[in-house]
Amino acid sequence: MKTMRHMNQFKRHITSTVAALLLLFGLSACDQGVDNMGTMRVVMHDNPGDFEEVWVQVLRVEVNNLADEDSGWTVISEPNESYDLLQLVNGNQAVLADTELETGTYRQIRLILGDDNYVVIDGETHGLKTPSAQQSGLKLNIDAEILPGITYTLGLDFNVDKSIVDRGNAPVAQPYLLKPVIRAYAQAETGIISGTVEPYVEGTVVSTEVGGEEVSAFVEEETGEFKLMGLPAGFYVITVDAGEDYDPVTVEDIEVVAGETTDVGVIDLENDVQE
Repeated sequence: MKTMRHMNQFKRHITSTVAALLLLFGLSACDQGVDNMGTMRVVMHDNPGDFEEVWVQVLRVEVNNLADEDSGWTVISEPNESYDLLQLVNGNQAVLADTELETGTYRQIRLILGDDNYVVIDGETHGLKTPSAQQSGLKLNIDAEILPGITYTLGLDFNVDKSIVDRGNAPVAQPYLLKPVIRAYAQAETGIISGTVEPYVEGTVVSTEVGGEEVSAFVEEETGEFKLMGLPAGFYVITVDAGEDYDPVTVEDIEVVAGETTDVGVIDLENDVQE
């Protein structure tokens, strides 16, 4: 009887030990999985141009963590949606991807565009021919470091003015080309300049420079508010151009801090029309 009792106690001990080990192993595996995963969020906004509408269809978004461009691509989203870039201004952004990835440095991002791309000029719709982006995708260097449990937000500033190319008087079905010019940046490393231009004048543009390239925004209809997005930390000069009836206004020494918005307040326009 004692032997049988001892055997049963021994079996219970072994069972409880195994269960504890399995639980510990499971928790360790979960912890390891969490430690090896971060999040990449991709948002797109517009550096506007003088058009009424610019529609771009994004089928798929991929990233690459290898130096070899021909391999290592991972699909992180398939939005298959069209976006009017001229609506993605003054803080409005389209979320193209928001997904977990293994930790590490991702060297490139690639946007695969569809066929449904067009521009509206003077009320007339023109299809946009985008041969390179449709065939192999639009590739951008990013060097995005994904860390455990952290969301890395990648901003894509689509420069519409430079991206739409007029083919001139060539007798072709699609007189405009889409050759995307996009500035990619880590949102956590940049800040924003905001303000209000008074009075409101349709078509007023506020601009500055980043690395020799113009970053601009039209002021919001009626309110005159604006935001210049994705500016690396530093000091900036902004210019306000409201057209030939007003003198250009320049505001200097605007400090931008990463992760913050610098509000320059109200910028008053001076009428240049001679009485």
